Amino acid sequence: MRLSTRGRYGTRLMVDLAQHYANGPIPLAEIAKRQDLSAKYLEQLIILLKGAGLIRSARGRRGGYMLARSPEDINVGEIIETLIGRLALVNCVTEPELCERSPECPTRGIWVGMTDILKKQLFSMNLQDIVRKSAPLEDLLADSDK
Repeated sequence: MRLSTRGRYGTRLMVDLAQHYANGPIPLAEIAKRQDLSAKYLEQLIILLKGAGLIRSARGRRGGYMLARSPEDINVGEIIETLIGRLALVNCVTEPELCERSPECPTRGIWVGMTDILKKQLFSMNLQDIVRKSAPLEDLLADSDK
């Protein structure tokens, strides 16, 4: 299984917003530059993420994009499903009626089990977890002094 660029880049976008959550709205050009991604492509992702209530925007001179909820309240599974659709290694996992062999397929249980593991991992990890794990050591030590 390969995660599409939509899923990978959208997750990077959301992590960037989480890393700068305290700064208020962030201009899209700034995010694109930091992430070395096309602003045009990020615009497409923002439409989906905004529609799902994960991002909100602010207009004006100090406008830009920000998370609609705190980083602790947004998990990676939610982001991925917003960008690529329901998570499943194969279609028959979520829609067994698509394959006439589903009822007696000897491998379907493997795909269901692997999909469950994938979903459990992605839905258990929130943006704050990623920010915390990616913080430089000196930032982590400074936080522990507080």
